[in-house]
Amino acid sequence: MRTLLSSRSLISRLLLGAALCAVSISSLAAPNVVRIGVATAGGGDPITWGGSPGGVARANNWLEEAFQGTGTEVQWLFFKGAGPAVNEALSNKQIDFAYQGDLPSVVGRSNGLKTRILLGSGVRNNLYVSTPKDSALQSLDDLKDRKVSIFRGTNGHLVAINVLASRQLTERDIKGVNLDTGSAQAALVSNGVDAAFGGYEYFKLRDQGLARIIYSTKGQDPSFTRQASLLVREDFEKENPEAVQRVVDVFVRAAQWASDEQNRDALFKIWARSGTPYASWQAEFDGEVLAVRNSPLLDEFLASRYQAVADDALKLKLIRRPVSVEGWFEPRYLNTALQKANLSTRWTAFNAQGQPASGERQASAAVAR
Repeated sequence: MRTLLSSRSLISRLLLGAALCAVSISSLAAPNVVRIGVATAGGGDPITWGGSPGGVARANNWLEEAFQGTGTEVQWLFFKGAGPAVNEALSNKQIDFAYQGDLPSVVGRSNGLKTRILLGSGVRNNLYVSTPKDSALQSLDDLKDRKVSIFRGTNGHLVAINVLASRQLTERDIKGVNLDTGSAQAALVSNGVDAAFGGYEYFKLRDQGLARIIYSTKGQDPSFTRQASLLVREDFEKENPEAVQRVVDVFVRAAQWASDEQNRDALFKIWARSGTPYASWQAEFDGEVLAVRNSPLLDEFLASRYQAVADDALKLKLIRRPVSVEGWFEPRYLNTALQKANLSTRWTAFNAQGQPASGERQASAAVAR
């Protein structure tokens, strides 16, 4: 009798062990699909985007190569509605990763989206004010009581507010119109607005003689720049850490390539596939170091900018609940990627003021926040 019970007990334990093993193997299995949402309509065939090392990975199919043989399909989804549309997709679990700007990421977190910021991807982006070609407007001071386009909810929105504040103006002092990037350009050309805040897309209109640029944040306080990052849904990250590491590895590879000054010409040609001309990228990056703009580091500068955006958004009632970067940044995947690729000293970490943190190149300064 004891022998029978012992046998049954042994069998039960073996079956339980097999079941636990199966669960463990299942939890480590590669996901069927990895979906990356990009907060821009993009352009080209296949659709891609510029201004971020992610566009290099997209153009070269590096992410698809990284998942080859794993059974995982890679899908890129582009959103004309930019950051707000990406947040909706994250909320509905229609995407797993997102490339988007600081303000929409903050808004999403304030609204309860559980995400982890994995790395910077296109930082210190400039902001411009453009007017119709025959406009008499000459400076920010002339925007008072004028019809001005601002793409609300994007990472340019809050910078635009801060830029106006530098001239003792508020959003109420202008007649703000909420237009997406394409609509703003069309309105500018047709004199539908008096001016428009936006990015490098306005160089194309300027070069075509259709618009003028009367203001730029280039060379000014780094706090007037816009930041973007790659983030992941928290539940996807917990269930698929290996897949997250593969994605981060690829974005770091792209950041390394995009940071090499020898690749400047090739980089702008890749980004030009999105529909933004080569000359526009030349203008946007004129006088700027690629390794600064394409750094993936989660350094103090990036963390402080996200916190400042969150604080300003709350003050301006763009969000209802406060947001802290504590626990939001997840640097372990980035640090692993940097170590594996021998890139731990490739990029300079910057302090909260946007200056080199210690005068040394230290990519391992990714901060756990």
